[in-house]
Amino acid sequence: MSELKETLKAQIINQLSLEDLTPAAIADDMPLFSEEGLGLDSIDALEFIVLLESNYALKIADPSQGREIFHSVNTLADFIEKNR
Repeated sequence: MSELKETLKAQIINQLSLEDLTPAAIADDMPLFSEEGLGLDSIDALEFIVLLESNYALKIADPSQGREIFHSVNTLADFIEKNR
């Protein structure tokens, strides 16, 4: 799963145009949507949905799960692994 997490970090940087970051700057357990982490917002959440659909052919059936799924690279990778 380590390879998946590194791939996700690169995809996040590309999808969200975060050119000032490197994959190494994103910790696996870093909160993605809080000020203590990357500080992403609701527009970025929509980009995550596009990322999941275009790269992994996955959809989030219950939108209320989005906050949990998109919490960190760890939770995102877990979701992908469980739903491939």
